[in-house]
Amino acid sequence: MSAIQTWTLIFAILTFSVYIYIAYASRVSDTAGFYVAGGGIPAPANGAAIAADWMSAASFISLAGIVGLAYNGYAGGVFLMGWTGGYVLLALLLAPYLRKFGKYTLPDFVGDRYNETARLVAVLAAIVVSFVYVAGQMAGVGLVFQRFLNVGTTTGVIIGMAIVFFYAVLGGMKGITWTQVAQYSVLIVAYLIPAVAVSAKVTGVPLPQIGFGQILDELNGLQADFGLAEYSGAFTQISMPNMILITAALMFGTAGLPHVIVRFYTAKSVRAARYSALWAIFFIAILYTTAPSVAAFTKLQIIKDLDGTTLADAPGWFNTWSDVGLITAASGDPVSSLTGTFSYTDVAINNDIIVLASPEIGGLPAPIVGLVAAGALAAALSTASGLLLVISSSVANDVYFKKINPQASEARQLMVGRIAMGAAIVVAGYLGINPPGFVAQVVALAFGLAAASFFPILVLGIFWKKTTAAGAATGMIVGLSVTFAYMLWTLPIYGGSAGILEIPPTGIGTIGMLINFAVTMSVSMFTKAPSQQMQDLVEEIRYPGRTKLVAQHAEGEV
Repeated sequence: MSAIQTWTLIFAILTFSVYIYIAYASRVSDTAGFYVAGGGIPAPANGAAIAADWMSAASFISLAGIVGLAYNGYAGGVFLMGWTGGYVLLALLLAPYLRKFGKYTLPDFVGDRYNETARLVAVLAAIVVSFVYVAGQMAGVGLVFQRFLNVGTTTGVIIGMAIVFFYAVLGGMKGITWTQVAQYSVLIVAYLIPAVAVSAKVTGVPLPQIGFGQILDELNGLQADFGLAEYSGAFTQISMPNMILITAALMFGTAGLPHVIVRFYTAKSVRAARYSALWAIFFIAILYTTAPSVAAFTKLQIIKDLDGTTLADAPGWFNTWSDVGLITAASGDPVSSLTGTFSYTDVAINNDIIVLASPEIGGLPAPIVGLVAAGALAAALSTASGLLLVISSSVANDVYFKKINPQASEARQLMVGRIAMGAAIVVAGYLGINPPGFVAQVVALAFGLAAASFFPILVLGIFWKKTTAAGAATGMIVGLSVTFAYMLWTLPIYGGSAGILEIPPTGIGTIGMLINFAVTMSVSMFTKAPSQQMQDLVEEIRYPGRTKLVAQHAEGEV
């Protein structure tokens, strides 16, 4: 076993032990603890848990890769802008009002605000979005284990499934939340240490957010030498319209993700929900302002390392990652097909390895490499557990308890929730072994689906009291169906079509969202308005304080 594998194993065992201990210490025996952690999580801790839930394998593993490789710097900004901008929408438009409404799940809000048909549509949408999203997380887990512990992707995914099963099934939302606080600590330390070390080594400035600005001119020059678009040039890879569409899909999708929204139900109060969003933005910004520097430093070093090299003289990191098939010749053949000297443009590097390989590329010691691997696992597992809880609660609370057996005891509801969690983990494992794309791409699709299904009916449900159940259900169905069908038509793994006006599958969620808004509002104008009591309640949840109707609703009297 190599030094890197040894340190990875040490950090993996240590961190997994901490997660399991926290889950055991936080185990729950009631549905309030299982679904929303009893609504008693302090704002700073909730912010850290939201950040961990949010900074998934896509953020930790893939974000620097898409900025540095897939989208050449400037264009990769769509992910930075979209994924952070969505939290501003959440903090201003949704989080406090949904917390004041006081339900366990997003479909629970939809069911109470509209009707049971709309609830079932929301359950279906939540499950589709969550499974698409969780596929990317489990794929990330398999990738880490494949490289650092020298086991197959399938074995790595199964190990991740077992860990998530233990702490998610045992502790529910309470266990997941406190585990995610620990996971945030692990992932942010693991991300920052190599970034600071490489920045100090290359530029003499230990703040990567400042240091990477000093290398952009050199990186732009090297790109030009290889006939590539300028690294920091605007609209060189994505047109302005598509940049707007993708950014909007990610932004509105963020504000409509079920596993993110449910986090605000765990806050102690409406005020705490607002502060939770602010803490989350702060914690997320630490990583998101660092990712562009990791992308720039790593790409610069890759280009330099591979400039006129041969297989015999290639750096160690190149051989390590090509051995597991994550670096190939540009033609798609194994790197062994390369003859003579070659350079950066002669090879194809998997987007998902940039962060994982950055310590090796930067010449950092084995313990740092092992720490980064542990951080990647923390990022993937934290988000996976939140997504799986959404699936579990949607089935147990919104289908079983609300539709099939309203008289079910707390113990019975918990049992059904845990069974649903176990089944969801099995499906998630299968999707992780057979993902429909690289990690960040799969996750981006989930955002488009969330934008097209949930965001319109949440905003209209809070700010337009005459939105009807028929309008909401129809809007969700049409928005989700159009977006999902377009994705299947244009994804290379399925149809591979250029699409309409060359709109990419990652941007179609914005169009689906606009269609949802139009359909929901149109149908609402021609169908029976909600009861006067519900319209009064919708108005009151926007007012500060605990108004009479809101209090009655929270106690089940409305």
